[in-house]
Amino acid sequence: MKTLGSEEKKFLMESIRDVPDFPKPGILFKDITTLLNNPKAYNLLMEHLSERYAGMDLDYVAGIESRGFIFGAALAAKLGIGFVPVRKRGKLPYTTIGEKYALEYGVDEIEIHIDAFNNREGARVLLIDDLIATGGTAEAAAKLIKDARAECVEACFIINLTFLNGAEKLKGLAPVYHVLEVV
Repeated sequence: MKTLGSEEKKFLMESIRDVPDFPKPGILFKDITTLLNNPKAYNLLMEHLSERYAGMDLDYVAGIESRGFIFGAALAAKLGIGFVPVRKRGKLPYTTIGEKYALEYGVDEIEIHIDAFNNREGARVLLIDDLIATGGTAEAAAKLIKDARAECVEACFIINLTFLNGAEKLKGLAPVYHVLEVV
């Protein structure tokens, strides 16, 4: 399985813009729009991911709203498999199942369609998002996949903010892979 070298990782990290004090003071936001509009960086990333997951016998890629859609749909197309959107509550038009997760001040919920994996028990699913921070949304998404009787083969993130320990919340639910990390 192909791994990225330090120069490739450095190139990808340099293609991501830091935005200080967004969405609130004290936060250094990792803006992936600059990676997306850099065709060399985006293609490098997508080639890496498609090579990594080509031999895993996946049935679906599930992308977390909204930036997970960008990477997940493109990766699913490259792999020739289905894409499933994991959306905020109330955004999907058909019958859904949901999972709540804690926020700093309150609770939120994400959903998938009840037949997201075509009622295929044991479907092999890759969960993807742009970034893992505290891990609440990712944990809820992995639980949703399990609730739909599918298997979350791995949870993939472009960036892991390791200092927030979000990947720890996925222990026991799915292995975690990240392309880049911020310590």
